[in-house]
Amino acid sequence: MMSWHDQPFSEALTRFGTRVEQGLDENGARQRLARYGPNRLPEPKRAGPLARFARQFHNVLIYVLMAAGTTTAMLGHWIDTAVILAVVMVNAIIGFVQEGKAESALAAIRDMLAPRATVLRDGRRRTVPGEDIVPGDIVIVEAGDRIPADLRLCETRGVKIEEAVLTGESVPVDKATGPVAADAPLGDRRSMAFSGTMVAAGQGRGIAIATGADTEIGRISGMIADVPSTETPLIRQMAVFAKWLTVFIVGFSALILVFGLTLGGYGFTELFMALVGLSVAAIPEGLPAILTVTLAIGVQGMARRNAIVRRLPAIEALGSVSVICSDKTGTLTRNEMTVAGVITANHAYRVTGTGYAPHGGFVLDGAEARVADHPVLTELGRAALLCNEADLVGAGDQWQVIGDPMEGALVAFACKAGFEPDAERARQPQTDAIPFDAQHRFMASLRHDHDGHATIFVKGAPERILAMCRTQRIKDGTDAPIDADYWRDQAAAVADQGQRVLAIALKPTHGDHGELHFGDVDTDLTLVGLVGLIDPPREEAIEAVRECRAAGIDVKMITGDHAGTAAAIGRQLGLANTATVMEGAEIDTLDAEQLRQRVAEVDVFARTSPQHKLRLVEALQDGGAVVAMTGDGVNDAPALKRADIGIAMGQKGTEAAKEASEIVLADDNFATIAAAVKAGRTVYDNLKKAIIFLLPVNGGESLSLVAAILLGLTLPITPLQILWVNMVSSVLLAMTLAFEPAERGVMARAPRPASEPILSPFVLWRVGFVSVLFMAGIFGKFALAQAQGSSVEEARTIAVNTLVVMEIFYLFSVRYLGEPSLTLRGLFGTRPVLIAITAVTALQFLFTYAPFMEAFFDTRPLSLLQGLQIVLVGVAVLVILELEKRAMWAWRDRRGSAPHGKSAQARG
Repeated sequence: MMSWHDQPFSEALTRFGTRVEQGLDENGARQRLARYGPNRLPEPKRAGPLARFARQFHNVLIYVLMAAGTTTAMLGHWIDTAVILAVVMVNAIIGFVQEGKAESALAAIRDMLAPRATVLRDGRRRTVPGEDIVPGDIVIVEAGDRIPADLRLCETRGVKIEEAVLTGESVPVDKATGPVAADAPLGDRRSMAFSGTMVAAGQGRGIAIATGADTEIGRISGMIADVPSTETPLIRQMAVFAKWLTVFIVGFSALILVFGLTLGGYGFTELFMALVGLSVAAIPEGLPAILTVTLAIGVQGMARRNAIVRRLPAIEALGSVSVICSDKTGTLTRNEMTVAGVITANHAYRVTGTGYAPHGGFVLDGAEARVADHPVLTELGRAALLCNEADLVGAGDQWQVIGDPMEGALVAFACKAGFEPDAERARQPQTDAIPFDAQHRFMASLRHDHDGHATIFVKGAPERILAMCRTQRIKDGTDAPIDADYWRDQAAAVADQGQRVLAIALKPTHGDHGELHFGDVDTDLTLVGLVGLIDPPREEAIEAVRECRAAGIDVKMITGDHAGTAAAIGRQLGLANTATVMEGAEIDTLDAEQLRQRVAEVDVFARTSPQHKLRLVEALQDGGAVVAMTGDGVNDAPALKRADIGIAMGQKGTEAAKEASEIVLADDNFATIAAAVKAGRTVYDNLKKAIIFLLPVNGGESLSLVAAILLGLTLPITPLQILWVNMVSSVLLAMTLAFEPAERGVMARAPRPASEPILSPFVLWRVGFVSVLFMAGIFGKFALAQAQGSSVEEARTIAVNTLVVMEIFYLFSVRYLGEPSLTLRGLFGTRPVLIAITAVTALQFLFTYAPFMEAFFDTRPLSLLQGLQIVLVGVAVLVILELEKRAMWAWRDRRGSAPHGKSAQARG
C-alpha cells in the first residue's frame, strides 16, 4: 500500500480525483462504497451454538465414556447406556452454558468507533455514518471528533490529535500539512490523522486515503490473525493427564481381559461388563464438570470485580503468571495530564492532586506552601488559566477536559492556585489570540480587564519562550533580568523526570491594544515560571504493582512513549529496575537469543511498536515465563493475543484489543489484575483439591474391582452403582471445594512453574495411599457383610454406602492440605460443605430405602447397626489421614519444604 505521509497532499487529491473545496459527488461516493466496501473492521468469526456445543465433547475421557456407552448398547444393557450418556450430556451442557455467559458479558461492553463523520459532498458539509466514508472523501474534523478513516491532512488550524490508541504516547500530537520523512515512525507522521484517534484541539480537513481493513488500525488488527493462540497451563496439563489416564485404563483393561479369558475362566459378556465397570470406576466422570464449575465460580467472582473473563481457563492461568507486561497510557496511568511541578525564579514546588480534579495544593521543601504567601504562584496560575482555551466539567473526583488535555491540566493547576475559571475569564475577557502552531511553538492571548488594563499571556516550549523574554518575575513580585542558564538547567532537570515542560510568560500592554501580532510578543516578555506536566500513575496501580512483586511476579512496562517519561512513571510505580530503559530501536538490533537474555534485565521499554511488543512477549515466553499482557490500544492487540493471558481495558480499550484478550477489565483498573491473580491461584488450589479428592475415590473403586476379577470373586460394586457414586455423591462433594476461600499466604508464595504437572509426587502419593484405604474399606465391608450372612445385593448396598461415607470424611481432610482438619473451623466446614453433606446423606437414604431405586441399582435396606458400622469406617479414615498429614509434614520439614506451600511455622 502506498505511503502518503511523505507526499504532498496534492498527490493524494490527484490520485483520488477530488478537490478540497468540493469533495466527492454523491454518485461517485456510492460507487466507491460499492468498490471499497463499508468503512469498518471485519467482524471476527464466532462459533455458532451448535459448534460450541459440539466442542464440549472434545475430550479424550469423554471419548472413552461414549465408547463404553456404545458397547453396552450393542450388548443390550440399555440402562447402563442411558446412565453413561446422561453423564456425558450433563458435562456438555454445563460447559456450553458457561461459555455462552462469558460471550454475552463481553458483547454488553462492545462499542463502535467513529459512528458518524462530517464530509464534503457536492461542495456542501454533510454528516454521514462513519461506515459510509470512502477513499477520496474530504473529511472535516474538529476538537472532540474521532477520526473515521486514515486521512492525509490538507488543512490544519491548531490541530492536535491524541494517538495513544496507536502509539501509546499520552501527549497529543501537533499536526501539519507538510510531508515528513518516508521512514518516520508512526508517532512522528505529522501529516497524517489515523482512524480511531481523537482530535484534542483545533480544526482541519483531510482526504481519506484508507478505510476499513486498509487503515493503520486495520493493518495492526490483521497482524492478530498471524499470531498463534496459546493454551493455558491447565489446558495443557489436563490434556496430558487425560491422555495418560486413557492409555492406562485401556492398557490395563486389555491385560485384565486377556487374563480373564485365558486364566480366569470368565465368559466374554460377563468379563466385558466387569471391564466396563472398571473403566467407569477409573474415569473421573465428574472432573470435567467440576473443572468447568470451579472456573465458572472464579469467573463470576471476577465479574463482581468488573473483570469479564472470555475464556474459562484464563482465570486459572493467572495463578501461574510470572510476568505481567503492561501498557503505560490509560492502563498504569490515568491518561489524564497533571501539573506535577512548578519552577519559579526562586523556588521549585511540588503540586499535589492528580488528573483533572481541581483539588490539591503546593509543597515546598517538604512542607505545605500557602498560595497567599507566594504571590508568584498566583500570577503563574492566572497566566496558565488565561492563556488557555480548555474547560473542565465534572464533580468530586470525576472530571473531564473539554479541549486540549495539557490545557485542561493547566486549568486544574489554576484552580489549585485559588482561581475560579469562569469568573476570572469573565473579569479579563480575551480580545485576540495567536493559536498554538507547531512552527512557532507558542500560544498567546490578549486580555483586557474592565478597568482598561491589558495583558498579553504567552505559553510554549521553554527554549522558544526564553528567547522572547527579557526579564523574570521574582518572589517579591518585582522583575529582574532573565537568567537564561538557570531556566535552561531547570527545564532540563524537569524533562529528565519524564515531564513535559511549558514556560509561561506575560507582557503588560496599553489599554487600546485590539489586535495581537507576532511582533507584539517577540521581545520584552517577563518569564513567570515553568510547569512540568505528566500523565500520573494510578494510585491503585502503585499498590497493585507492589502486591504483584510481593507475589513473585515481575511487572514490565512497555509503551510507545518517550524513554524519559517511561522511566519516571516506572519509578513512581515502584518497578524493580528503572535505571535502564530499552527503546524500540535497540530491540531491532537484537536477535531472538540476545533479546531473550536482555529482556529479563529490563523492566521499562519505550518507543515501541506493535512488532516490538510482540517480540518482547515471545522473548519472555522463550525464557520460560508465563506472561500476562495488559493494554487498551490496537497497538497492543498482537501482543495481547500472543501472551498466555491477554487483559484488555473495557472502557478505553479498542475492539481489536478486546477480541485479542482472554480477560476484559470493565473498569480499566489495573488493580483488578492483582485480585485476579489471587483468584487464579485460589482456583488452581481448589482444582488441585478436587483432583486429589476425586482420583482416590476412582482409584479405590478400580482397585476393588481389579482385586475381585483377579481373585475370581464377586464384584463388590456394580458399574451402575459406581456411576451413581461418581456422578451424584462424588460430584456434589467435590463441587464444594470450588467454593473454598483462598488459603493463608496465597499471595506470599512464588508463582507455580508452568511445567509443574498436576500429578506431582505429593498428589501421586496421596492418590495411591487413599485409593488403598478406600479399597480396603469397600472390599472389607463387602466381605464382612457376606460373612455376616448378607446377600450379595445387601453387601453391595453396604459397600456403596461405605464408599460414600468415606468420601464425606475424606472431604474434611482434603479441604486443608497444609493445615490440620481436626479443628473447630475444619469440622464445622463452610456453608457449601454442610449443604452438600446434607444433600448426599438424603440421596443415600433414597438410594438405600426407596423401592424404585431397587429397580435401577439392585439395592436393599440396611439396619441402624449396619449404618453405625459404616460411619465408624469413615471416622477411621479421617484419623488415619490426619496422622498421614503429620508424618508428611515432618518428612517435608526435614527436607526444607512443606506441602502446598506451607511451612511448619505457618501451620502452627
